[in-house]
Amino acid sequence: MRSTPLHIAFVVVFFVMGLPYWRIPYSSASLPNSLWGPAMLVVLAAPVAVLVLSKNTFARTSGVIGLAVPAMVMARVVVETFQNPTRHNLWPFELVIASAVGLAVASVGSLAGLVIARLLKVGAGRSDV
Repeated sequence: MRSTPLHIAFVVVFFVMGLPYWRIPYSSASLPNSLWGPAMLVVLAAPVAVLVLSKNTFARTSGVIGLAVPAMVMARVVVETFQNPTRHNLWPFELVIASAVGLAVASVGSLAGLVIARLLKVGAGRSDV
């Protein structure tokens, strides 16, 4: 039960962030600007839900949800490099940028989730943790 909300949140963030990002033409995509948008609110809200609904820790929640963003970027890199090997020559930098953005936003959401869980005395804020 502890990891189920976290797994669901990872998949949701991966696809909610990925679907708009994957549709941007390669020539128009630029990180981190292409990541910012309404979908980023899911990266902020998902850790709140996970920490209120489960006993996950701040670090685990921030890490897993934050790393859904570079995972989504890496999926694009793999697909587009398979189609055209000359694309994404700087993919390590893409991953570093996406990791920084994803982890920063997920950490803010996790902090908010911890505060809310403690105030409500549920999830990560339970006394039996």
